[in-house]
Amino acid sequence: MAMMRKAGWFVVVAVMMAGWMGVLGSVRGIAEAGVIASSISDAGSRVEDMAKVQAFLENKVVVQKLVDYGVSPADAMAKVKSMSAQDLHRLASLTDRAAAGTSSGIEWLIALAILVILIIVIFKLMNKEVIVR
Repeated sequence: MAMMRKAGWFVVVAVMMAGWMGVLGSVRGIAEAGVIASSISDAGSRVEDMAKVQAFLENKVVVQKLVDYGVSPADAMAKVKSMSAQDLHRLASLTDRAAAGTSSGIEWLIALAILVILIIVIFKLMNKEVIVR
């Protein structure tokens, strides 16, 4: 009978984890795809790329990270101005991706919930009681 109880817990845990995977699989972001130009065709794109990179470097979070790494924002801007057109375009496209890749923090809440459930399941399998008051 004890083996049935332990096997029953494994079935319950397996069904619960499958349910969580279904929920987590349905909560995902939108994937975006696009064609990346292999070469820069016009000179006007350098001005646009410089404006994108300059706006990115003026962001408070980016300025703070630069200062944390020991780079002044003026030095970073001087390096950007000395870049070739191809490197500048590549950096400008990366700034677009960095802005789109920010998270809302829901991932941390989901990870915390899964961690708490896992700890409770481990305690139950070790025949320990979990009392929440």
